[in-house]
Amino acid sequence: MGDNYILEIRNCRKEFPGVVALDNVCFNLKRGEIHALVGENGAGKSTIMKILAGIHSMDAGEIIFEGKKFEPRTPSEALEIGISMVHQELDLIPEMTVEENVFAGRERTHGLIVDRNWMVQKTKQLIDELGVDIDPKAKISQLSTAQQQMVTIIRAIAFNSKVIIMDEPTSAITDREVEKLFEIIRKLKSQDKSIVYISHKMDEIFALTDRITVLRDGKLIGTVQTKDVTSDQLINMMVGRDLTDMYVKSAPRAADYEENEILLSVRDLTVNGVFQNISFDVKRGEILGIYGLMGAGRTEIMETIFGIRKPDNGTVTVNGKHIKSVKDSVNNGLAFITEDRKIYGLNLIASIKDNISMVYLKSMLKGKFLIDFKKECEVADELIEKLRIKCNSRDTIVGTLSGGNQQKVAIAKWFLGNPDVLIMDEPTRGIDIGAKAEVYKLIDSLAKSGKGIIMISSEVPELLGMSDRVIIIHEGEITGEFIRDEIDQDTLMACAIGERR
Repeated sequence: MGDNYILEIRNCRKEFPGVVALDNVCFNLKRGEIHALVGENGAGKSTIMKILAGIHSMDAGEIIFEGKKFEPRTPSEALEIGISMVHQELDLIPEMTVEENVFAGRERTHGLIVDRNWMVQKTKQLIDELGVDIDPKAKISQLSTAQQQMVTIIRAIAFNSKVIIMDEPTSAITDREVEKLFEIIRKLKSQDKSIVYISHKMDEIFALTDRITVLRDGKLIGTVQTKDVTSDQLINMMVGRDLTDMYVKSAPRAADYEENEILLSVRDLTVNGVFQNISFDVKRGEILGIYGLMGAGRTEIMETIFGIRKPDNGTVTVNGKHIKSVKDSVNNGLAFITEDRKIYGLNLIASIKDNISMVYLKSMLKGKFLIDFKKECEVADELIEKLRIKCNSRDTIVGTLSGGNQQKVAIAKWFLGNPDVLIMDEPTRGIDIGAKAEVYKLIDSLAKSGKGIIMISSEVPELLGMSDRVIIIHEGEITGEFIRDEIDQDTLMACAIGERR
């Protein structure tokens, strides 16, 4: 073992029923290194990290930590030795304070008495060291997502962890907060901590890491120095093929429809204190991109268009019919694929079939009350095939699917009603690069078939690559509107921070 490796995983194998999750995988981590672990969903990244964190056990192989063999059987054993994990899904207790969450299960006591003062002071010291503005006595439920993310990191370093595993730590925070997180990660590196960084975001990987290890289908593809590899080479290692046509850049699709038929019309839409005077149209066959920084009001505007929120002023019409409620939207051909598929978009403990038929259950009835199960099964099978959802069967529980396949189910459930306009809020958030390419193809084929698409995205390359037209929102107002060929990244960002162009 090299002297500078704090951690080595040798020939790791892990099987779950019917699946080899890790096949003879090797991985090593240097002291004071930020090491990216990348691959498509289902490549084995989380499995190998959960083995390290004591959540799963290996079927074969060994872990060497600081020169000694080690196999954690529980998360507390891993923590004890100095390995902690910051999970993608925040696992904090909302009604407890910051300090209580940091020390949960590891409270400092004098006899039977918990030393709360010491824990508050220790938490404050860690907060100050990281340069974050959080009150140790605040309840988690009062904090923003980014602050909660910082608390999980403070918890990870509170017990002097030497290795910190971060699983998609930026998936729910803004660009500015990402910069702060990077600062903190670099500070940890300067203190000789070793970071394993799991992310789908190429720009983050290249900005932050020293080395990159690529997994594909449970196998090790290779480890490279970040400075020695290009984005295209990395994508090729991850997916096993070139994704040169990642974004489907066909000619403006709306031009295919001579009459430029308007499907959706929004006029002077206002929710006081949130956004004001929003007006735009969506034409048949058009992909309209919506951009804005976190908190700009993008999602709130879409929720109001769909009828979830009541406007104080303004009108929404689809195919000339006024929309005043969710029921109006569903009945008149407007669909809304929400940003958070796990909370609002899907029932994770139900099957693919049940999720697909939930919105338009009426169309599955024979008579007034009986569900036509044969029809329900046929429709589910047809959509699984059409959207290439990877699963064992229509009865597979949605929560067991990869992120990309969950996203396809969230889209599939709207297909039954054959909507004319689809609002897609962050349609590729949290899914891997191969699944993204498939979602882009799906969006493009929907537009080509004459649907109108509204795509909200925080990823600028995605927005510029897919949209025919882009509208930019800043503090609840439209600050710019451009057709595809007129816009670049700088213009987009200038409008997003409030400089009208």
